[in-house]
Amino acid sequence: MRIDRIDLTIVRLPLVRTFRTSSSSKDDITHILVRVEAGGVVGWGECASPADPYYCPETVETCWHILKDFLAPSVLGREWETIDELVALYGRVKGNNFAKAGLEMACWDALGRRAGKSLAELLGGTRTEIVSGVSLGIEREVEALFGLIDQYLDEGYRRIKLKIAPGWDVAVVRRVREQYPDIALQVDANSAYTLDDLDTLKQLDDFQLLLIEQPLAHDDIIDHVRLQAALKTPVCLDESIHSAEDARKAIEIGACRVINIKVSRVGGLREAKRVHDVCLARGIPVWCGGMHEFGIGRAANLAVSSLPGFTLPGDISGSDKYYREDLVEPPLLAIRGSISVPDQIGLGVTPDEERIQRHAQRAFTVGG
Repeated sequence: MRIDRIDLTIVRLPLVRTFRTSSSSKDDITHILVRVEAGGVVGWGECASPADPYYCPETVETCWHILKDFLAPSVLGREWETIDELVALYGRVKGNNFAKAGLEMACWDALGRRAGKSLAELLGGTRTEIVSGVSLGIEREVEALFGLIDQYLDEGYRRIKLKIAPGWDVAVVRRVREQYPDIALQVDANSAYTLDDLDTLKQLDDFQLLLIEQPLAHDDIIDHVRLQAALKTPVCLDESIHSAEDARKAIEIGACRVINIKVSRVGGLREAKRVHDVCLARGIPVWCGGMHEFGIGRAANLAVSSLPGFTLPGDISGSDKYYREDLVEPPLLAIRGSISVPDQIGLGVTPDEERIQRHAQRAFTVGG
C-alpha cells in the first residue's frame, strides 16, 4: 500500500457554548484534517491539537509544521501494509503525538476501506454501543451549571464531569452533589493543583466521585503517588500518559487507579490500543477522553472505545453538544446517553467536503 497524496486542511468550527477550563477558554475549535490517497482508496484523519499550548506543548501550528515538513514527506510514496510498518516510516520523529495521530488515523481509515472492515473490527472492538458522559466547563455561576446538568441528564447522558480549578472546586462540587445526590460524577483539574493543595483535594473525598482527573502537574507521576495514597477517590491520569510505557510505570508505582486514553495524546490508535491492553492486563479501568473532535476524530474515539477495557463512560458525547453543524455524515449523536459504534468500513462516516471547504482556513497538498 503506497500513499500517493496527502491533503492537509485547517478547519475552524464555532462552539455552541464557550468552554472554560482551569487554563483556557474557547469559543471555537481549530483542528487539522488529514486526507490520504493510498492503495486506490481515500482515508481521513483528524489532528485534534488545541490551538494554544495550555493543555499540551503541541498546537495547531506546530502540528501543521510537523505534518507538512516531516511526517508527510516520510511516508509519501513509501510502501507499507500494516500500521506498524507505517509508524516505522516516521519513527525518527520524536514526540509530536497529536501530529502523528492525525496521519495515522487517516491511514487506519484507508486500511479499513481497502480491507472492507470497520475501524472497530480492525482494532478488535467488542461493543456496538458506547455509554456516553458529558464534560462541563467552568461557569460564572453555579446555577448555570445546574441548568446544563438538568439538560444533559434529561437527554440521557450517564455521567457528568465538572472542570475544577482553585477557587472553583470544593464548594461547587458540594452544591452539585447536594442538588444531584445520585448521579455519576467526576471532576477534572487539568493540572491546576500541587501537593500544597492536598487538604483541599482531600475534601473532595466527601462527594462519592468516580475519580479526580489529572489534579497535579501535566508531566508528573511521582507526586501523584503521594496524592493517591492520601485519597479514597481514584486518581485518573490524563496529560501525564503519552504511551503504554508511561501507563505501565504509573500503575506500577501507584500513581493512579484509572487512566484516560486520548487517541491524539498518545500518538494514535495503535498506541491507544496498547495503553488499553496494559491497563486491562492490570485491572485498571480506562475511558476515552475528548479534545472537542469533529466527526472524523469522534468516529475514531468511538471505535477505540469499543475495546473491552473501556468500562467507564467517556467524553464522547454527541457532536450536537459542541457544534451546530459537524463535518461528517451520518452525524454522531447520543440516543438516551449512548452512541452507536460506526459499523461501516473504515471510520464509518463520510466527510462532507463542501462543509470542510466552507470552514477551511488553510490547505496544503503533498504529492499528487
